[in-house]
Amino acid sequence: MTKTTKYRAPALDKGLDILELLARTPGSLNLTEVAQGIGYSKSEIFRMLQVLEARGYLARGENDSSYVLTNRLFLLGMERPPIKDLTEAALPVMHRLAEQTRHPCHLVVNSEDQIVVIARVDAPSDLGFVVRVGHRRPLAHSTSGLVLFAFQGGETQERWLTTMEASEARFKRKPFLASAAQVREQGYASLPSEAVDAVTDLSAPILQREHAVGALTIPFVERHPATVQAKQAIAYLCAAVEGISAALLG
Repeated sequence: MTKTTKYRAPALDKGLDILELLARTPGSLNLTEVAQGIGYSKSEIFRMLQVLEARGYLARGENDSSYVLTNRLFLLGMERPPIKDLTEAALPVMHRLAEQTRHPCHLVVNSEDQIVVIARVDAPSDLGFVVRVGHRRPLAHSTSGLVLFAFQGGETQERWLTTMEASEARFKRKPFLASAAQVREQGYASLPSEAVDAVTDLSAPILQREHAVGALTIPFVERHPATVQAKQAIAYLCAAVEGISAALLG
């Protein structure tokens, strides 16, 4: 449990603590591990785990006593009108972009100090680096996150910077701001991936009222012979985000 509030709902606290613990856990956890992880006794959370499993928020493998988080929370979030509108507007354009570039692409939004992939389209070819839907990464360490940050207002940027500094002691504000300013000036980012060697992240903002509501990103891999050069892929990408931004307006 983190924040202290005026009103308490102990059962709800337990349920949310369980969900947040499992969201941070790469694998599965059994009853004892969950209890230790959130600081309750096994008897206090046993029924809570049963209810969360019955409602589809947790799952267990066959003959397995360990719990994993399902994608039910993610799907609920996807039903929120802003996110649903964004994905509905973006997906047809993303399919066209993948055909044009012969590369996969994915759609990203921010979630506190992280980015989360909410949609993807695979490459119409035999090779391509794909990022799964639901993938999260620190905003400060992703090209998509840099693009999202670059196209925010001053108050939002300051709030995000405070969150990033609180979550990572080694975060360097000055170079991050310099990179963001460069991205905003050119209208897109083309940077080596921090996560995968030999991948160049091409990313551009989807704008509403001059603020980024999402970032469309191509994990670009140089192929031999090259079917589409990076420069041409960037042109296709910028046209794609302009089309999505226009669709959101109307």
